[in-house]
Amino acid sequence: MYIGREPQVGNFQVCDAISVVNGQAAYTMQVSSVNVSPETANHMLVSLNGVLQAPGSSYTVSGSTITFASNLVTGDVINFIHILGSVLDLGVPSDSTVTNAKTNFVSTSSAAGLQIKGDGTTDGTLQLNCSQNSHGIKLKSPPHSASASYTLTFPNNDGDANQVLTTNGSGVLSFADAGGGLTLIKTQTVSSNVSSVDFVNGTGGCVIDSTYEYYIVRFSGVRFNAIGGLAGRLGTSGGFISASDYHQNEAVLLSNGNAWVLNQEETKNSFRVSDRRYTETTSGFSVNGEVRFYNMSSTSLYKAYWMEAVGFGNSASEVSYIVGSGMLEDSTSLGAANDRIQFLPLSASSIASGSFTLYGVKK
Repeated sequence: MYIGREPQVGNFQVCDAISVVNGQAAYTMQVSSVNVSPETANHMLVSLNGVLQAPGSSYTVSGSTITFASNLVTGDVINFIHILGSVLDLGVPSDSTVTNAKTNFVSTSSAAGLQIKGDGTTDGTLQLNCSQNSHGIKLKSPPHSASASYTLTFPNNDGDANQVLTTNGSGVLSFADAGGGLTLIKTQTVSSNVSSVDFVNGTGGCVIDSTYEYYIVRFSGVRFNAIGGLAGRLGTSGGFISASDYHQNEAVLLSNGNAWVLNQEETKNSFRVSDRRYTETTSGFSVNGEVRFYNMSSTSLYKAYWMEAVGFGNSASEVSYIVGSGMLEDSTSLGAANDRIQFLPLSASSIASGSFTLYGVKK
């Protein structure tokens, strides 16, 4: 138990030593070479020639200047100036003097534990620095004009790879799979003749497994070394499947005659992606489109695909648009996961140029 007057709290500082100047009464007070300004003369202890001075009559203060009642002379000594600070006024803490224990802010049901205020022009901003404090990232409030007032509550866990943050509509965040979003897996660019473009699981960073619900390959600027089109094949760990079990329904629109050409149940040892009559001899023309592949990791469902592409026919005026779908009804494919996709020329012998990009799509 403590009996007596409650201790008072102040910002106690001892001023730097001051050298007396003969015939001078006014002196500047500093702490660590920085000017300091006591609240009043009554908030100080001043010793001159070993005698405590009376505030107000022996000296006065104005800002950081102390003025003695009479000029000091050579031989006088200002022993110390001790600034007591204002009662219950801690003053301005020195850099790095506030410990973690002193910044244990407490939130209540009606107030945040810490506020980062704006200055009337700039919105409140919290910066998180790197270990060397040479740079950092900032969290910034919405502008005043938004009249925003809400709370974001962080998730209970750190989520899984490729997940995104979502809200329940009330600011409560959680991690979820990117619904239907495309994940870039791999891009292959052809600049000289190749016999095929292959995407094989586990090769060159390629992923074709149960990670994704279905896969998309987008291709653009595809040209060939001779008149032909683009075809494709699927495969298992045993290799690409060339059996004549690719059943495809497709419709081809040729612009020069405004006529639809319908091909149904076309069976061959690959699936057709573009019109076979595409010509490479006309400069600037190419095949462009995409194919979607379903059930790739299934061992009980046939592999299905949907595609569309635009190319050109036998003349520069003959634009060819093809859309279709198909299925690989092969017993080997049915009983095993398909982990590879191949694109190869139809009629021509090589793919001369073009870009092929594989994406995965989650639920």
